Formats: sequence, C-alpha cells, structure tokens
Amino acid sequence: MIRERILANVAGAPSREDDACWQWTGHVQDNGYGKFSLFGAATYAHRAAYEAWVGPIPEGMDLDHLCRNRACVNPDHLEPVTRRENARRGIKGELTTHCPHGHPYDAENTAIYRGWRCCKTCNRERARRNRAAA
Repeated sequence: MIRERILANVAGAPSREDDACWQWTGHVQDNGYGKFSLFGAATYAHRAAYEAWVGPIPEGMDLDHLCRNRACVNPDHLEPVTRRENARRGIKGELTTHCPHGHPYDAENTAIYRGWRCCKTCNRERARRNRAAA
C-alpha cells in the first residue's frame, strides 16, 4: 500500500533496474523535499520510500541523496549517513553544485548568509511572491 502511494506520485514508470531519479510529483516544499500525508502525519517522501523498499533508517542517521536531487525518492539514491556527514556533503558541502530548484551555485548566483550558501534567483523569486501577496 505504501509503495503504491509513493509510486502514484512519481513521474513516469520508475524501475529499480535503471539508475534514474524517481522525481516526486506530489507536494514539494520550498527546501526541495517531497512531502505527503501518511497515516495522518506529514512525512518526507524520500524517507517513506527508503523505509518501504529498504527498511528502517538506522537510529541517529539522516538520508543523503547521492544524486543531489532532493525531490528524488529512488531508494537506491539514498544512503544513511551521520548528520555531520550529510551536512558536509550537503548545501554547505563540497558536493552540491545547484540549489534544490536547479539554479547553479556560482559566483553570480550565490550569496552567503550566516555561513550558508543562498541562491540569488530563488531569493528574488521568493521576494517577488511575497510582494505580490502583500
């Protein structure tokens, strides 16, 4: 049942035989992660997928998207790692070259705020939406 719910929100016909991302087509938060309601609770889609196909996430571990695509729910693209390792690899880390919405982290499009890289394009779009809503 959980697998079917997840696959109903994935683009195309995902298969574990190929190595493609399983792109989440349901609700995606501003941080790039898919989320949906499971048993009445808001659940991250990638965590639910990992548990449905692989098993429980080890205690104290985070799931790292090896594909660097936060909206991917392919369990083969997820690796349990410590929070420290996930942070090292993640947004502040060396491996991420694009923001969750696909904009490059380069000299023209990157701002540093409180030690974190920020996407200028996303910040402009967010400010535009906020002005329109006001």
